[in-house]
Amino acid sequence: MATRQRSWDYKGFLLLSILLGTWWVAKAEQIFYSVSEETEKGSFVGNIAKDLGLEPQELVGRGVRIVSKGRTQLFSLNPRTGSLVTAGRIDREELCAQSASCLVNFNILMEDEMNLYPVEVEIMDVNDNAPKFLTEEITVKIMEDRVPGTRFPLNEAGDPDVGTNSLQGYQLSPNRHFSLVVQSGDGGIKYPELVLEQVLDREEEVTHHLILTAYDGGVPPLSGTACIQVTVVDVNDHTPVFSKSQYQVTVPENVPVGTRLLTVNAVDLDEGVNGEVTYSFRKITPKLLKTFHLNSVTGELSTLKDLDYEESSFYEMEVQAQDGPGSLTKAKVLITILDVNDNVPEVTVTSVSNSIPEDTPPGTVIALFYLQDRDSGQNGEVTCTLPESLPFKLERSIDNYYRLVTAKHLDREKLSVYNITLKATDGGTPPLSMETHISMHVTDTNDNPPIFLHSSYSVYIPENNPRGASIFSVTARDPDSDKNAQVTYSLDKDTIHGAQVSSYVSINSDTGVLYALQSFDYEQFRDLQLKVTARDSGDPPLSSNVSLNLFVLDQNDNAPEILYPTLPVDGSTGVELAPRSAEPGYLVTKVVAVDRDSGQNAWLSYRLLKASEPGLFSVGLHTGEVRTARTLLERDTLKQSLVVAVQDHGQPPLSATVTLTVAVADSIPDVLADLGSIRTPIDLDDSDLTLYLVVAVATVSCVFLAFVTVLLAFRLRHWYKSRLLQTVGTGLEDVPASHFMGVEGVQAFLQTYSHEISLTADSGKSHIIFPQPNYVDTLISQDSCDKNDSLLTSIDFHDCKGESPSIQQAPPNTDWRFSQAQRPGTSGSQNGDETGTWPNNQFDTEMLQAMILASASEAADGSSTLGGGAGTMGLSARYGPQFTLQHVPDYRQNVYIPGSNATLTNAAGKRDSKAPAGGNGNKKKSGKKEKK
Repeated sequence: MATRQRSWDYKGFLLLSILLGTWWVAKAEQIFYSVSEETEKGSFVGNIAKDLGLEPQELVGRGVRIVSKGRTQLFSLNPRTGSLVTAGRIDREELCAQSASCLVNFNILMEDEMNLYPVEVEIMDVNDNAPKFLTEEITVKIMEDRVPGTRFPLNEAGDPDVGTNSLQGYQLSPNRHFSLVVQSGDGGIKYPELVLEQVLDREEEVTHHLILTAYDGGVPPLSGTACIQVTVVDVNDHTPVFSKSQYQVTVPENVPVGTRLLTVNAVDLDEGVNGEVTYSFRKITPKLLKTFHLNSVTGELSTLKDLDYEESSFYEMEVQAQDGPGSLTKAKVLITILDVNDNVPEVTVTSVSNSIPEDTPPGTVIALFYLQDRDSGQNGEVTCTLPESLPFKLERSIDNYYRLVTAKHLDREKLSVYNITLKATDGGTPPLSMETHISMHVTDTNDNPPIFLHSSYSVYIPENNPRGASIFSVTARDPDSDKNAQVTYSLDKDTIHGAQVSSYVSINSDTGVLYALQSFDYEQFRDLQLKVTARDSGDPPLSSNVSLNLFVLDQNDNAPEILYPTLPVDGSTGVELAPRSAEPGYLVTKVVAVDRDSGQNAWLSYRLLKASEPGLFSVGLHTGEVRTARTLLERDTLKQSLVVAVQDHGQPPLSATVTLTVAVADSIPDVLADLGSIRTPIDLDDSDLTLYLVVAVATVSCVFLAFVTVLLAFRLRHWYKSRLLQTVGTGLEDVPASHFMGVEGVQAFLQTYSHEISLTADSGKSHIIFPQPNYVDTLISQDSCDKNDSLLTSIDFHDCKGESPSIQQAPPNTDWRFSQAQRPGTSGSQNGDETGTWPNNQFDTEMLQAMILASASEAADGSSTLGGGAGTMGLSARYGPQFTLQHVPDYRQNVYIPGSNATLTNAAGKRDSKAPAGGNGNKKKSGKKEKK
C-alpha cells in the first residue's frame, strides 16, 4: 500500500514539473523591459542581443529588426552594441493617457529564421506635468444671507500624471470668511469645496479675492493656482436644479459634425434675473473642449469634430447650471461611442523573399506579414485568404502574424513569376477588405532565349534631331533569372549609302536604348532598316533578332524659294508692264515659288506685304498671280513697287519675300522716258537713315571748310596790314605833323581805340611806354624806364627835336580843362596856368607824333598790348591800311603826366556823364563804348 502511494507521489511530482516547465518556457519567450518617459533619444532600454542569445555583430547578418504594430516607431536597435534604445522622446500621457499601466508591445524579427520574438516595454511615469485648472479665474456668487457652513463647489484641477505624481490636494489662501474642504469621488478624484465660515455683508465688502492652489505628490512636487473671485449678491431663495443628476447618451462614431447629442436642463424657481439659468462645462479637458460644445442658454450638447471610436470610446464630463445671482449646481454627462466598421484591414508585410529556386521544397517560408484592424469586436476580426490556384498556403504564427509558405513543388517552365494576392477581410457589416500583392520570381537554368515583345518595330523620328538624342528603346524578355536573364543588345553590321550603320545609330548594350549619332535629313534619305540582336549571359548564350524600321519625318526646315521673278545678276531691275487701260483683274505677272519640304510644310500661300499704291494690285492666295484690283488712273505713278511674301504652312511657318517693280504705261516710249529713274527698291527706312547720315557729314564738312577759309583770310589780312603799316611808319619822319594829324583826328583816334600811355618827366630823353596787360593800372617811374625791361617798348624822341620849327601845331580844344584839385602837390603848382588849358609848345607836338608812331608800330608787329586787356583788338585788326586821321581816337583819354595824378577828360565825356578816372588807376571805358 505504501509502495503504491509512493508511486503516485512520483507521478504527481513529474506532472507538476512538466507544467511548471511549460509555463517557464512560455514566460521565457516574452522579453520584458521598462523605461522612464521623457528620456533622451538613444537612451538604453535593454540588451536585446544578450536576451536573444546572439552577439551584437550578428544582428545585422541575421536580419534582426523591430516589427511594430503602431504607426510610430518608439524604439530602435543599436547594431554596434546590440542594445534596444529609444528612437525619440516618449510621452506617457500622450501614449496611455491616465492608465495605471502603460505597456508598449512589439516583436523582434529574425529574418534568417523567419521567427518572431515578442517584446513588452513598460513606460514609467515621471512627474513632468503640474496640476492645472481649466480656467485661471473662478467666479463664485454668494447670497449675503447664506449661513456659515454652506459649501460651494469649485472647479477641480487636472494632472495627467498617475500615481503619486498625480493631483494630491488643494490649499486656500488664509482669510476669515472662507475655508476649504476636499471631497473624494469615484476613482479617487478630489473635488474642492468652498465653506462659508462667517456671515457676509455686501455693504461691508462686495468682492473677496482668494487663491486656490492644487499640488501633486511628485519629487519635487508641482503645483498650479487659480484666482477665486467671490461676489456677494442680494438674496436668492432658490438654486438651479438639474432634471437628472447624471445624463447618459450612446452615439455611433460616424455622427456628422454639429449633431446634438443630448440636452441638459435645470430649473430655478426664482423669478426675473434670479431665475435665469446658464450652462457651462465644469470639469473638462482642453481636448474635450475642442470636441464638444455646450449651448449656455439651451443646454444642448453637440459635436465640434468627428468622433473616433479608436481614439476614445467613452467621454465623461461635468456641467453646471448657474442662475443670475450666482447660485449653481452640477451634473455629470457620460457619452459612450459605438464602434462602426469604418477602418479597412491593414496588411503589413514584415519580410518577403523576392525569388526562390524552382527546387524549393514544400513548406518553405517565403513571406511573413501582419494583419490588423483598428475596429473592435466583430468589426476588428480579420481573415486572410489567397487564390487556391497558387502553389502557396497560409500558416498562422503568434498574435496576428501569418506565414506564406510553399504548398508544392514549383515549375518555372509553367510560370516564372507569381503575383500573389493576399486579401484581408474583416467581420463587419458590410465587410471591408484590402488586397496586398507580392511578386515572387522563380530562378531557373538557361533554357529560354530572350524574346522581344514584338516581331518588328517601327520608329518615327523628326529630321534635324540633335546628335546623341535617344530615339527608341527595345526590350527583350528572358524567362530565366540571374545571369541567365541578363540581356545585352547589339546592332548587326550593315551598310547604308556606303556607310556603316554604326555611323548613324548606336545602341546601349545594357538598356537597349537607341541613339542617333547624326542629324537626319529627310531630303537625303527617308528610312533606315536595322536588325537588333538580344543575347543573354547564360552558358551557352542564347540570342534572338528583331528588325527595326526607322522612318525620318519631314520638318519645316526649308523656307520657300522664289523661282520667278529672279533678281538680275548684272544689278539691273526687272520691270513688269501694266497698261493704263488695264481693267480690274488684269494679270500683270505671277510669282512662282517652291519648297523643298513635303506635305503641308510645302503648301505655299502668297500675300501682298507692301505696296507703294495700296489697293491698286492684289495677289492670289494660292496662285501667286499679281492682278490689278481697280482701274488705273492718270494720277497713278509710272513706277509701282510691290513686296510679295510667300509663306508655307509648317509649324512654325517660314516665308520669303520678293520685290516687284511694275511700270504703268500705255506705250513703250512712256516706259523708256522714266526707265532711268527706276532703281532696285530698297528699304525706305534704310534709305532715310542713309540720307540723314550723308546730310550730317556734308554739313560738318562745309562748316569745317568755312572755318579754315575764314581763318586763312584773317591771317592774310593781318599780314597785309602789318606790311602796309611798316611802310607808312618809315615815311612819317619826313612828313610834317600838320599834314597827317590834327586835334580832331587825334580825338577821334583816342575815342575809337584807347591805350594807356606813360610819359617821363625828362623831355630831353622821353619814352612812350606800352606796358603788358598786367601793368595796365601802374604808372611807370623814371627809374624803371631806364631799365632794360623786356615787358616795355621804348621809342627815342631825339630825332623829333630836329624837325623844322615851321610845322605848327593845331590849337587845342578849349573844352579841355582840369581844376587845381586835379593837380595836387608840386606837380600841380608847376603848371602855372590856373585855367588848365592844354600846353601849346613844340614838346607836346613831339609827344603826339611819338604816340601815333607807336600806334603804327604796334599795328605793324601785332604784338603790343595797347588793347589793355583780353577782348580788345589791336589797331591793325580794327582799321585797314586806308584809315585816315579823322578816325584816329582822341589821344587825350587816359593820358597820364608823370608826377601828377590828374586825368584829362573832354567835354564830350562830360556830356555823356562820364566821371574822370582817378590818378591811381583807369577804367577802359572808351573800349567799352566802342563795343556797344
